[in-house]
Amino acid sequence: MRFGIDIAQKNMPWSEVVSRVRFAEELGFDCAWGFDHLASNPEEQVDATFEGMTTLAALSGMTDRIRLGLLVTAVTYRRPALLAAQALTVDHASGGRLNLALGAAWNGDEHRSLGIPFPRVAERFQLLADTIEVLNRLFSGAQVSFDGVGASLSEARMLPRPVQLPRPPLWIGGTGPRRTLPMTAWYADGWHAYGTPTSLKPYMRRLDELATAAGRKPSEILRASTLSVTEPLDDVRRSVSDWQEAGWDYLVCTWPDGGRRVLESFAATVMVEAGC
Repeated sequence: MRFGIDIAQKNMPWSEVVSRVRFAEELGFDCAWGFDHLASNPEEQVDATFEGMTTLAALSGMTDRIRLGLLVTAVTYRRPALLAAQALTVDHASGGRLNLALGAAWNGDEHRSLGIPFPRVAERFQLLADTIEVLNRLFSGAQVSFDGVGASLSEARMLPRPVQLPRPPLWIGGTGPRRTLPMTAWYADGWHAYGTPTSLKPYMRRLDELATAAGRKPSEILRASTLSVTEPLDDVRRSVSDWQEAGWDYLVCTWPDGGRRVLESFAATVMVEAGC
């Protein structure tokens, strides 16, 4: 079992964002995960929100070991080729520590308030599929073309190739049976889903079936979910054990109400027991 930490870079100054990631690195967390929002809804009364990909680029020069990612990167905010260039930059700046998690986006209010198009669901998922294709082709380093529905390339070439070959690990988030799970089965190195070991069991079983049908071993796809570490330590231990027994590989810990003290205790016990 591996553990990431969700830093959710909002409502805090930049110095606190950096401090949290460095602290998580010291404790041995596998990856620091931010979010991909440009602003938040007015009713949330958010004080500060830092853009995701530039946050990762900056953090790559302020850390040494911890992996970096956004859970998840919305394909609606950037053209696929731009996202490829940003990902290449972060991958090289970090020495190969980027996790590239993608999603079809959901916050329509945010898009509309900032003047960013927010297509219908089917179009967003087509854009997600086209983005994956664009990334795979550009990361090859060859001169490539692609005529998709939501994106295209014409004799394009992007260098250098990623540090992580053939690409940074690609994660897809969600449990949608018609679009998300089939796409995950075909393309993803990791899958993130919210829920409990029990509630996610049918989705996990379906992903196994789809991966097998796609000619892949289901074990090739890392299974990740989210864990609250705010509860009493014994309860957190039991929860981690339940996830492990259900076949999950990775848990993203939300930043606890008790802050650093709680995370120190978690790292010194649960993470040590898990072999981290």
